[in-house]
Amino acid sequence: MKHVRVNIRSTANTKAVRKEKRNGRDVIIVPSATLPDNIVMNDIMYPADEIAKSFVGLNRTPAPLGHPTINGKFVSASDPEGINIGWIGAWNENLRRENGRVFLDKVIDVARANESEGGKAVLSAIEKGEAIHTSTGLYCMMEEANGDVPYKQIARHIVFDHDAILLNEEGAATPKQGVGMLVNAKGEQEEIEVINSAIDEADRDLDWALDSVARALEKRQRAPVLERMKTAIIDALGLEREPSANRKEADMTVSKEQFDELSAKVNTLSEGLDKIGETISNAVSAAVKPLTDNLTELQNGQKAKDEAELAGLVEKIVKANILDEETAKDLTLNAARKLAEKAKPGTAATLNAAFKGNGETSAFKLPEGDN
Repeated sequence: MKHVRVNIRSTANTKAVRKEKRNGRDVIIVPSATLPDNIVMNDIMYPADEIAKSFVGLNRTPAPLGHPTINGKFVSASDPEGINIGWIGAWNENLRRENGRVFLDKVIDVARANESEGGKAVLSAIEKGEAIHTSTGLYCMMEEANGDVPYKQIARHIVFDHDAILLNEEGAATPKQGVGMLVNAKGEQEEIEVINSAIDEADRDLDWALDSVARALEKRQRAPVLERMKTAIIDALGLEREPSANRKEADMTVSKEQFDELSAKVNTLSEGLDKIGETISNAVSAAVKPLTDNLTELQNGQKAKDEAELAGLVEKIVKANILDEETAKDLTLNAARKLAEKAKPGTAATLNAAFKGNGETSAFKLPEGDN
């Protein structure tokens, strides 16, 4: 069997691009697809069982910009020089085989892609929604076909190397000599034949059309819920809504003026949604303000009342000679209340316990003869 290198062109689904954060870095994810089961290209048939055994080998492989070449000959995208030539911070992942077709995602690190002109061009094409081709590079052994079949050879022992991103070129726009290099078991580079093929775009488009139909049906099932949510938002923002019942088909034609008006309403709705949080916050603050003002007023009134009571108690304590004025002023209200109890008539301590303030003579007598 002959050992060959095959480049198989397909097209990325730029309409389904999504953005994510990974490890704090921005990435763009572009869905793509490659080998369908039992496809025949350039008189070569790729059996489903051979694809099933090998397709996962594409997982975590480079997604270079173009097939890397050295001196006009194809090399592996994992070769050190191949990496330096084609690396734009993109790789392949999420390999799966569904309905007889291999699907995968291309993950592009935005910061890394912006470090090269090629990477910037890829990001720009994605942003504009331009067509982007992909091309799967694989190695396989060619087995001669037997019998009355519409192909001449069968691909065996498939080994996937990479799935490249192509800009401004077809998958078959490759070196004229159609030669590639491969490191053999002895660690030597050997030249091998390169075959360029392209998957029928109609087949690809059918797959994605079916996917679009499935998503449309799902969206239709959610429509009643979305409609209620939209109505609630419009009502909450006070926007008018034109009745849609009993409208003639002719009335459904949208003129440029109507489209501009609708766009303006959408912009107004978007601005309103952005301000909902601020509006709710202001409304809550306005509703609570009378309560907080009343509480402050009550607190200030109680403070004045307490200060007046304390001043009166301090005066009583000083007059009762319990404490001097300077010390008494440092008392708390509760302490002053306690001491003020002793300042009541009949409860204050006398200066001399032996002295009777009612005019009676002292209980002590002088010794006789001493008078």
